[in-house]
Amino acid sequence: MIAESERPEHALKKTLGPVSLTALGIGAVIGSGIFTVIGTAIGGNPSKTATWAASPIIDLILHHGAVAGRPGAGPALAISLVLVAIVCALTGLCYAELASMIPIAGSAYTYTYATLGELIAWIIGWDLILEYAFSNMSVSVGFAAHIVDLLDWLNIHLDPKWLSPAYLPLGLQDLAGKDIFPAGWHFGFDFPAFVVVLLLTVVLVRGIRESARTNNIMVLVKTVAILVFIFFGISFIHPANYHPFSPNGFSGVLAGGSIIFFTYIGFDSVSTASEECKNPRRDVPIGIIATLIVCTILYIGVAAVLTGMVPWASVAGDGAPVVNALKRVSLQPGGGRLHWVRLVVLLGAIVGMISSILVFQLGQARVWFAMSRDRLLPDVFSKLHPRYRTPAFATWFAGILVAVPSGLFDVGTFAEMSNIGTLFAFVLVSIGVIVLRAKDPKRHRGFRVPFGPIIPILSTLFCILLMAGLPAITWVRFFVWLIIGLFVYVFYSRKRSEFYRS
Repeated sequence: MIAESERPEHALKKTLGPVSLTALGIGAVIGSGIFTVIGTAIGGNPSKTATWAASPIIDLILHHGAVAGRPGAGPALAISLVLVAIVCALTGLCYAELASMIPIAGSAYTYTYATLGELIAWIIGWDLILEYAFSNMSVSVGFAAHIVDLLDWLNIHLDPKWLSPAYLPLGLQDLAGKDIFPAGWHFGFDFPAFVVVLLLTVVLVRGIRESARTNNIMVLVKTVAILVFIFFGISFIHPANYHPFSPNGFSGVLAGGSIIFFTYIGFDSVSTASEECKNPRRDVPIGIIATLIVCTILYIGVAAVLTGMVPWASVAGDGAPVVNALKRVSLQPGGGRLHWVRLVVLLGAIVGMISSILVFQLGQARVWFAMSRDRLLPDVFSKLHPRYRTPAFATWFAGILVAVPSGLFDVGTFAEMSNIGTLFAFVLVSIGVIVLRAKDPKRHRGFRVPFGPIIPILSTLFCILLMAGLPAITWVRFFVWLIIGLFVYVFYSRKRSEFYRS
């Protein structure tokens, strides 16, 4: 596999170091969740009726029946984030070991191909396509919501039908609670979400070095914005908002962790760029661990301040919970100084969204590229641009695949689908470490997971637990996607494989 990746027609430029890798990881993690999905993780996805489809799997098992929607974590999201950070640290160590051994584009797909074989690799590659696509759709919708907030700050009011998704399961309300659109479908299209994906696709086609430099600047800007929010928001915390601290008990904590989990796949994006690293055996583990440490600290800070500023239930279904919380508080007595803080956070959030989309699109295109290079997808996906040496067709295809649905659906639906794909990928990566230890124990490892198989086993079990916090309908959609993928593999990809014998 390594020899194949070094052939001139397939070789990618090696331009990234540990700082750029860490910034790529932070760029993916900080933005998608901390400004957008954190609202639905705190407030849940409430429903007036109890249905099995909308109920988390763990609730169906423990309560022996359906519950009304997915519960939110409330202020206890801080505990959810600690749980998620532990799981990510365990999985991140597994990623680091495999990335130091197999420094090739494709992330979990590539690692599974080398350890568990082609069929399982196809399943995880097909899953990664789902994961990255839905992650970016979710972030794109959040970006559009922040653009609407920026226009509002500038006192510019455009027709909301062209600034919001066509499907809104909770409807769309103004700050006074009045309906702008009822729940369900309405005539419209989220143009900001659509346009930003296509513009960043152009940037990615031009090259990884330019993309990384752009990302480094954006990471600095949005980190400053987060620190400004935490610093000014602390003085507006009302302790009463922390009661009850865990309104939905452990079920809410688990569901909150399950929904926020996908935002942590920034370290997965670090490993997708390993083939473009100068020294992947050293730099990839550094980038993964540094990403997790920085992002966990920032996430917990934002969650604690946000749930202290406004009632936790008020952020349910909000695509821009942080800046909208600032707007609510700024209209209260003594909150005038938050007017300018809101602008700073808004600009940082918008930059954060752009950075996340950039990195997720980078990761998705590299998965298409890696699968094509292994002849499991058409050859056109692994063709490089003659000038920029990037997988141009794969990048454009991934861009269009994400841009169109981003204009149609809401953030909650996208986040749930992305999470189950992410967790499934993490399970197979953790198993891959154990398998490769048994199959090839003498191969040099630039980084080795400590404590033998204990950490990969714990990583597998915790990821399965978090998957149980997702709604049943998400599992159904996921299995439908995998079944479609198996049909594609059996009737197309398997016959193109280098291992195929008729």
